[in-house]
Amino acid sequence: MPPSSPRNEHPNHRRIDVDDVPGDDVPKEECGVFGVWAPGEDVANLTYYGLYALQHRGQEAAGIAVSDGSRMVVFKDLGLVSQVFDEQVLSSLRGHLAVGHCRYSTTGSTTWENAQPTFRTTATGSGIALGHNGNLVNTAELRDEVTATREGSGAGRSAITSTTDSDLITALLAATAADTGVEEAAMRLLPRVHGAFSLVFADEQTLYAARDPHGVRPLVLGRLERGWVVASETAALDIVGASIVREVEPGELLAIDADGLRSSRFAAPEPKGCVFEYVYLARPDTTIAGRSVHAARVEIGRRLAEEHPVEADLVIPVPESGTPAAIGYAQGSGIPYGQGLVKNQYVGRTFIQPSQTIRQLGIRLKLNPLRDVIRGKRLVVVDDSIVRGNTQRALVRMLREAGALEVHVRIASPPVRWPCFYGIDFATRAELVASGLDTEGVRRSVGADSLGYVSVDGMIAASEQPRSRLCAACFTGEYPIPLPEEARLGKHLLELSPRDAVSDTASGAASGDAGPLSVGYGAADALRRP
Repeated sequence: MPPSSPRNEHPNHRRIDVDDVPGDDVPKEECGVFGVWAPGEDVANLTYYGLYALQHRGQEAAGIAVSDGSRMVVFKDLGLVSQVFDEQVLSSLRGHLAVGHCRYSTTGSTTWENAQPTFRTTATGSGIALGHNGNLVNTAELRDEVTATREGSGAGRSAITSTTDSDLITALLAATAADTGVEEAAMRLLPRVHGAFSLVFADEQTLYAARDPHGVRPLVLGRLERGWVVASETAALDIVGASIVREVEPGELLAIDADGLRSSRFAAPEPKGCVFEYVYLARPDTTIAGRSVHAARVEIGRRLAEEHPVEADLVIPVPESGTPAAIGYAQGSGIPYGQGLVKNQYVGRTFIQPSQTIRQLGIRLKLNPLRDVIRGKRLVVVDDSIVRGNTQRALVRMLREAGALEVHVRIASPPVRWPCFYGIDFATRAELVASGLDTEGVRRSVGADSLGYVSVDGMIAASEQPRSRLCAACFTGEYPIPLPEEARLGKHLLELSPRDAVSDTASGAASGDAGPLSVGYGAADALRRP
């Protein structure tokens, strides 16, 4: 059956979070996916718990699709997992398999229609629900294929007006599955899908999982006593009591049903896992490619202390993402570790308009200094990354006002100079402070006494993965998956007609203004760089 309709919201309320407040410019996460096949288990509740563990990967929308073997029900809405689902909703979602998703928009706007799992019905009446983590680079090509398929069949536009690359995959699967079945349809389609994708999808009987040939985004397989689980991170397996079996391999399609687990290869693996998962995106209690994320972040901090030593009295983190690296910096430098900033754990998504008063609070809405700890101290402040520099600028000012004698900023990643096209919603290149300034320029911009970034080599060494198996494009500009022309990229590509996209790009080029381009999530100059 079709997905549920959105709940009523006050017409004057806009869903926002404190990321809308100027001064906060952390990297935006991508999405979390979860799937479970477990007859006899409460799969809706298991999926809810799994998504709860993956909430950090996306806070804009959440959804769960459940099948009882004969029909599929999808419930999704804008908001956090705990806002979208309650006991009454979960008790109505009965079945033996489920697909779950929590979303941060990297393609398409934040609308109910773009919440996932996406849902399509095949010509034979069966349903397909799909959750996607990542970003495709041939979205325009797939859009043209969907359009041609629709026109060839004489079908009108779908009643569900989604504008995501994920929905294109679902539509193409549904168009082929009526003739071949979902598994064969996936084997035919996935080699034509280019970019980053970790997929969990299902029809009424079978749960599927697939990972792009580069394995850019994580995806793991777990075992329950009476079933199987797939999830973006191992932390989600832990919370539902599943044991870790292995990662879904790059270029692999898994199918799980009453006949057991089947593995097929739709492409040769060329691993290029995202190194930023180790730096920021993944939970610290997750394991990626056999490496503890927490251990990797602590090691990054140790290497940061070796590469950028300084005389200081106290090392403090920017909580929570800077904490492991700050611990490592303290260990590597011998400078005492302390807590100098308190984070408001309850600042999250809300339904209120941000008033001018809230906007003026800026970073103080999230962080508050412990003045008795900071006063009279020379501080090393460890953070995970600098994007625009607004957060660090406000933070340095706050610490000086609290009595810090010196503020030395240390960053547990190299300078972010290039946009990501594979599932992280960074700013446009024009907004990335490190793309236009060297380290000294950024230091002056944020007002720190000194500034040091971990090197690319140090970061990669901390991951304990070979450099050849990692993507570090946002730091180096070396994109492992070829990118199309600018007019066929962009977060809002599917909300423009092809003519509009070309027109926007042409006008930008004519004016010489990079602007947002058609590539709204950060392509300025990326394809024309020296």
